[in-house]
Amino acid sequence: MRINRLSVVVAIIVVFLIGSFFIEKQETVKQNIPTVGVLQFVSHPALDQIYKGIQAGLKEKGYEDGKNMTLAFQNGQADQSKLATMSQQLVQEKKSDVLIGIATPAAQALANTTSEIPIILGAITDPVSAGLVKDNQKPGGNITGVSDKSPVTAQFELVTKILPKRKKVGILYASSEENSKYQVEEAKRIAEKIGMTVKTFAVPSSNEIAQTVQVMTSEVDFIYIPTDNTIANAMQTVVSEADKTKTPIIPSVDTMVEQGGLATVGINQFDLGVQTGKMTADILSGKAKPATTPIYTFKTGDIIINQKQADKLGISIPENVTSKAKIID
Repeated sequence: MRINRLSVVVAIIVVFLIGSFFIEKQETVKQNIPTVGVLQFVSHPALDQIYKGIQAGLKEKGYEDGKNMTLAFQNGQADQSKLATMSQQLVQEKKSDVLIGIATPAAQALANTTSEIPIILGAITDPVSAGLVKDNQKPGGNITGVSDKSPVTAQFELVTKILPKRKKVGILYASSEENSKYQVEEAKRIAEKIGMTVKTFAVPSSNEIAQTVQVMTSEVDFIYIPTDNTIANAMQTVVSEADKTKTPIIPSVDTMVEQGGLATVGINQFDLGVQTGKMTADILSGKAKPATTPIYTFKTGDIIINQKQADKLGISIPENVTSKAKIID
């Protein structure tokens, strides 16, 4: 039986139109999927945990990468020029609907790139002093987010319980990080108030950390580290040098206790990321606006003890502390 040529042509045209319709529909769906651009300052356990938490927080609110959202991730690896370039890429090439800055330098790079796209702060100690918002309760612009401000008073109260005879504290921080300078002043004030002698040690870069710690261990009874990305990125070096003289380290972050710090009262970094992800989802869905969304600050922290490190240093932690603590063995 001969097939009518006209019928064949019509069939081909119909198939072509149907195919074009579905392709166009798929393209439209893709275009409607929002993009969340994430810029992380550097890789170290604390910031990596925050990024994992962000993904969990977004998912908890119904946003999942590759399904109904695109997650564009960039890591500046502590290079300021890379942060600037990557910010431009997230804004111009990725066309992000919402941006997330993990750590102060990353957030500042994003803020310098756009004043229109919403920016969510992940792990910024003091957004006001960093020049990111006008007021923590009423940000007033395109930026809001989560603070990682540590409970410094609680941390030094913990020191008086586990290191009662140690009165000389050395504060180690990077002079290049604005958020660290703010924390150092607060820590110094609190430590002196409870009768401690404070010496501050600023390092311009990670290259000077080992030598600085060697000097510190000959002059102080213990080392205190604020929330500082440069020092966190070199925590193994700090621990290695401090262990030589059995000098205990009190960091501000739970992951730094896991790396060899003795103890802290800290905010769980994964939980911090989850809160950041949730805030991002609310902005993305239109439920909230950065200008009227207060900076979220955690009110409490967990006591975290590195029992293995305590044993290595010959330090006995009182039972009334360990009974309330998360023990890392």
